[in-house]
Amino acid sequence: MAFSEIAYEVSDRIATITLRRPERLNAFTLTMRAELIEAFDQADADDDVRAVVVTGAGRAFCA
Repeated sequence: MAFSEIAYEVSDRIATITLRRPERLNAFTLTMRAELIEAFDQADADDDVRAVVVTGAGRAFCA
């Protein structure tokens, strides 16, 4: 699935989810909620993922 408000990447068995609305200080939206649920489901289904890191792009984690 292509995400519009988050980025999802797996490297070295670590899934990194990045909130990508830095112009709005990564303010939480319903779209972001749905994308986060999908990303967590992907991480859960991937037996190679051992940890999940959630971070924010820009100067704020989440408003």
